[in-house]
Amino acid sequence: MAVISEILPGSSSSSSTHHHDHIYDIFLSFRGVDTRKRFTAHLYKALREADLNTFLDDEEIETGEPLKPELESAIKSSRASIIVLSENYAFSTWCLDELVLILEQKSTFNQIIIPVFYDVEPTNVRNQQSSFGIAMEKHTQRMEEETDAEKRSEWGQKIELWKRALTQVADLKGEDAKDRLETKLIEDIVNKIYTRLGVPLGTTTLPQLVGMEYHIESITSWLKDTSSHTGDVLTIWGMGGIGKTSLADYVYKLHCHKYRSSFIRDINRRCAETYLGLLDVQKQLCDDILKTSSIQVHDVSVYTSRIENALAHKKVLLVLDDVNSLDQLDALLGNKGIHSGCKIIITTRVTSLVQRCALFKIKAKPLHKECTLKGLSMDASLELLCHHAFTSNYPNEGYEEVSKKLASYCEGHPLALKVLGESLNNRVLSEWEDSVELLKKEPHSHIKIVLQMSFDSLPFQNDKELFKHIACFFVGIDRGLSETILNACDINTRLGIKNLTDRCLLSIGWNNKLIMHQLVQEMGRDLVRQESLKKPWKRSRLWCSEESFKVLKQKKGKVNLLGLALDMRMLDKKKLRGSFELKTYSLSTMDNLMLLQLNYVQLNGCFENFPEELRWLCMHGSPLKSIPLDLPMENLVVLDMSYSNIESFDMSNDKRLLRSLKILDLSFCEQLLRLGGFSELPALEMLIVRNCITLIEVCESVEQCVELVLVDLSYCYVLQRVPISIGKLPKIKTLLLDGCSSGESQIETIPRDLKFFTISFPSSLIRLSLANNNLCNESFPIDFSCLSMIRELSLDGNPIVSMPNCVRTLPRLEKLSMGNCKMLISIEHPPCTLRELSIFFTDHSKLHYTSSPRKIKFNPEMSPLNLYVEWELLSDSSIEIDGKVKIQAMAGVKENVLHSLGWMNLDLIKEMRLRTSTFGSELIECQTQMYYEFGIFSTIYGGKEMPDWIQCRSKGSSISFTVPYSPNNLRGLNFCCVETIDFWYDSDFDLPIIKVTNITKDHTWIYSHYISEVLVVEKCLILLSHWMFGPNEMKGGDHITIEVGLIFPCEDEEQLTMECGISVVYDEDGMIEEHDEDVLDYYKSWNHIIGGDLSAFQLTTGEYILDNNEFWRCPFETDHSPYRIGDLANFKEPHVRFKAFSQKKSDCNITRL
Repeated sequence: MAVISEILPGSSSSSSTHHHDHIYDIFLSFRGVDTRKRFTAHLYKALREADLNTFLDDEEIETGEPLKPELESAIKSSRASIIVLSENYAFSTWCLDELVLILEQKSTFNQIIIPVFYDVEPTNVRNQQSSFGIAMEKHTQRMEEETDAEKRSEWGQKIELWKRALTQVADLKGEDAKDRLETKLIEDIVNKIYTRLGVPLGTTTLPQLVGMEYHIESITSWLKDTSSHTGDVLTIWGMGGIGKTSLADYVYKLHCHKYRSSFIRDINRRCAETYLGLLDVQKQLCDDILKTSSIQVHDVSVYTSRIENALAHKKVLLVLDDVNSLDQLDALLGNKGIHSGCKIIITTRVTSLVQRCALFKIKAKPLHKECTLKGLSMDASLELLCHHAFTSNYPNEGYEEVSKKLASYCEGHPLALKVLGESLNNRVLSEWEDSVELLKKEPHSHIKIVLQMSFDSLPFQNDKELFKHIACFFVGIDRGLSETILNACDINTRLGIKNLTDRCLLSIGWNNKLIMHQLVQEMGRDLVRQESLKKPWKRSRLWCSEESFKVLKQKKGKVNLLGLALDMRMLDKKKLRGSFELKTYSLSTMDNLMLLQLNYVQLNGCFENFPEELRWLCMHGSPLKSIPLDLPMENLVVLDMSYSNIESFDMSNDKRLLRSLKILDLSFCEQLLRLGGFSELPALEMLIVRNCITLIEVCESVEQCVELVLVDLSYCYVLQRVPISIGKLPKIKTLLLDGCSSGESQIETIPRDLKFFTISFPSSLIRLSLANNNLCNESFPIDFSCLSMIRELSLDGNPIVSMPNCVRTLPRLEKLSMGNCKMLISIEHPPCTLRELSIFFTDHSKLHYTSSPRKIKFNPEMSPLNLYVEWELLSDSSIEIDGKVKIQAMAGVKENVLHSLGWMNLDLIKEMRLRTSTFGSELIECQTQMYYEFGIFSTIYGGKEMPDWIQCRSKGSSISFTVPYSPNNLRGLNFCCVETIDFWYDSDFDLPIIKVTNITKDHTWIYSHYISEVLVVEKCLILLSHWMFGPNEMKGGDHITIEVGLIFPCEDEEQLTMECGISVVYDEDGMIEEHDEDVLDYYKSWNHIIGGDLSAFQLTTGEYILDNNEFWRCPFETDHSPYRIGDLANFKEPHVRFKAFSQKKSDCNITRL
């Protein structure tokens, strides 16, 4: 069985010389009188600019003189030779002697030879005609005129060698200058010789970039993509030390020979070090791309003008490394646009910088793509660490665990892995362990310096304080909650968070939580630690529970303290002396304290001494049964008492008006019975009481919280009823009622008949979640139109069998989730406004293919959407998802459809039975099925004989053919392959990948079937497919190759492809009658098919990976399934959304079959 795999850039097997001690890359053989001052001079210059060490002899020699020893040595010391065969080449015996020696080197040492036929015909060279014949006659005449018999014999032998050499060189594949621009000819020669040579002489082999293979391939594909009519700009961004420069440098060295190129390093540092730094950078750029040494000027605008003109008219590969400001970018790129062949790579820590520069404000702005570096995987991290520490890919014996700890600490940061690995090289195990413990207390200085550069570049003190707050307290916390708290602390979070994310100091997770790389967080915390190394109470923030406990225990808190966090679960109580209880008085001197987190802390004493400036009070696991009456709460914005022993929350008891409180979180307070006193909470925006399993009442006074935007009553099982007054709240956007009617209580929170409940829903709702409420289809009303503002609806975990009809009445619905609906069979015609449909299951063990969706139907005018379907749990038979896949029993397929495909005499296979599975699912028995996806019909059955109408056949796993010409319209291509296996216990086949290449049109389709595994009784399996190719994909005269192979072949597996066969289907082949012409209209109306929109499946190299898994991925999934053939592929449009039907077909009347 053949294996289909991508050939990575640079992996092609070119000829390589084996001669020892090469001095030159290239020897140039030419006739000086013909080309020295023109073509050869220009070629020599281009080779030198491509960093190819080229030998060119500056002297002429008279005909008849022997070859100089230095020329003979140069030929033998070169890896390749370029022979410029011009009109007078053969008149020079010197040139002919060079030619003979060069061909000897090719024969003996495999020297690379590229002949260039410069204004001569290869035939004349081969047969010694025209000027080459005249030259040979002249040499023969001179031989005959020679009176010395010995010399005449030498001449005769030489002439025979010369003639043979001319014939041989003319038979080599070379470059013909006829009708070609010299500039283009020279460019092609340089590219060809560079590709065949690989790395130039004197250049060390590029070191492997561990864990960067995907990015290297991605950028290489981007460089090869020449479809843009404007220049292309790629931004590589990420935090300091993440590998931006290394990646850019690696790719640059791979491809710089193809361009006029320049790599400008350390731009930000060079501009900051001296007053003339930017001018020096501009001068280097001008010298590189103009290939002239420019006179130093002292005006940035003059250089910018020169650079603009060069970029607008030249094919340039330019790398601008470590750009940090708009001034730098504008000075180095200008605003006049760039040549369509230009490729510009910019590395930066500032994400939005590039698209804000002047170049992107013009009308013809370049195409822009981003490459985000987020760090290495754990395996790659361990490999890189070991490379520097042990000069091996694996840890030394005994160092396995400590190596994993260090790799984990670095979180994929290449610089940190390199620095720590080198620092621990040749160190004993105890020193490694000491380093791990030391890193828990403070970051490595070299790593910190690199990371702190981004912090130092923050434009405002506001941003720096925000960064410290987040690093100390808010990593992993919801962004909205964090912004609410920090805004109340007089921090501008809207602009501040943007500036932090721009500099890769912060990122926002898929669930809206704040994410910070561990090394960045450590750097931020160390900045606070440096405020007072030995006296933590003098710092502005305390986040370490051990230090916080000591400060509170010793009552050393100071007025400068802004935030303090203590979680008693984080302390080793064996090391603590005395009581674990703390006094409230310990906080009395912290007058400026605004952020206080005391989780699972036993506090004794009155609360009147609590800091009055508190904005955030978090007391998870508090033993308090009620809110203390003397607790200062006037300035409190967020109160979080989750997991506490609170029994009642009713602020009306002490008549304190909490004007500032915006968020109240009492989640998982399992003793909470009542919730009231909302009249004292006029500013409340979020009420969160999830999983309060004893809560029986929420006071109707909640209607006085007119600022409420979110209410979460999920899993409050015994709540007697949802307050009717919630329906009167004017601003509420989110209502979460998950699990409020789960059947665990005799009291129904939500009436089973929702017709009477919808009046309680606020009309302002944007997000509504009714997950896990035991709601069946009959529970829903006919009409939901009163909720006209709803954009997100979750019905997860309910026993519905189909999408409720009322969902179609939601005019603005954008997100619909029906995960874990174990009885769900069909989803038909969701609202056309939908942008995301999610169907996922969390407990696969309780699911079976019979309980998974079998039908998803969309309206033709449906907008593009993100479709997240758990494809592993879809049925292997009888399923139809418009635009994705349709599977039906062959026995149920109409005969006119089969005839349209050119499929005949298949009655015997219709009743056959087999077992099939998709990746990760169990084998299911079924009848022979017909599958349809991507414009490809297929069927699978046991047997070893292809249908007799498959006449063009080839043994083995591939077949090549030329499409025959026909006056009839080409309808498609039938392809059939026979698989065989030699297992003693069963015939369990892996379904192969099919790769179809139209060499003429340079199109390739790689198809991964919906079914991955098939079990049949026979020892052979037949895969028959029909590809609906149109004239744009295939026509008469096109040369086609088809290959089949396994994704993951096993060495001990004996599955082979015995035979392949094809038949081309024309209109008459399927016996198509006039009234049957529309029989395939429904199938042709799908959007993502061959001839339709395959942009989501296209690689920048022009190939298409036809694998439906590319659309069926969870939106927050970070790792690709290991079974997807597109894992390492760089998709040209990776985020294109699913659209069932093509636009041109959506207006037509589609007949559904």
